[in-house]
Amino acid sequence: MRKIIADSSANLLSLSGAAFQSIPMVIHAGERDFLDDARLDTGDMMDYLSTFKGRSGTACPGPDGWMNAFAGADEIFVVTITSGLSGTYGSAMAAKDLYEQVHPKVKIHVFDSLSTGPEMQLLIEKLASLLDTDLSFEEIRDAGEAYLRSTRMFFSLQSLHNLAQNGRVNKLVAGAIGILNIRILATASPEGTIAPVEKCRGEKKAQNAMAAKMLEAGYKGGKVRIHHAENPETAQAVKAALLEKFPAADIEIGTCRGLCSYYAERGGVLTAFETA
Repeated sequence: MRKIIADSSANLLSLSGAAFQSIPMVIHAGERDFLDDARLDTGDMMDYLSTFKGRSGTACPGPDGWMNAFAGADEIFVVTITSGLSGTYGSAMAAKDLYEQVHPKVKIHVFDSLSTGPEMQLLIEKLASLLDTDLSFEEIRDAGEAYLRSTRMFFSLQSLHNLAQNGRVNKLVAGAIGILNIRILATASPEGTIAPVEKCRGEKKAQNAMAAKMLEAGYKGGKVRIHHAENPETAQAVKAALLEKFPAADIEIGTCRGLCSYYAERGGVLTAFETA
């Protein structure tokens, strides 16, 4: 059996037409832990965090969580959040090494997405389309790695508080966002870190800037996946702007689950797309 496994930052709980499992991350806030699984109420979590004054953070799945998910499959494709901002890739690699020692016939490949959320979804969908083909494990692996090099992501955030608190962005940069209706437009760098692109005053300017930057980065009407943290208006506006230029484009909108909602915070929008 072939199987796809991803950590919960992919914002996917299930996948049509393929064996799939999501491994939950954990969000810590004082004495409360939020497990990023199907039972999590992300709105409740964000409400709690909006008034929480202490330190919060996240934890990646341990190797045991990954190895439990490996059970029963012969060929496994794992997709993780960027290693540039999380230890999740390292945890999955440790699990792979341990599992292959006991199950030498099982094949496992771990993709470091160098991104999160919708860009992970694009790769997962690509892998799912290849599982039922005659392609070998190695051919699917190589096709997945090549596909990753043909996708990009931009995101618009109105707060960088949680990213700064956990050392993901500079606190001085974070301090300027959210003041006077300033949003930041950023992208995932080639190293899988956060690369600010520009500051935008107001939601409308951020929407226009995101669509413009996508075109500059090589978007030509391919797949787009948009994830938002309680901001469907901006997600729909970006979709509409792209459909104006590419009426036949495959564009889907989804919601951020726990991990992405924690870092994107309320109002955040992440847009991933194919460039080839």
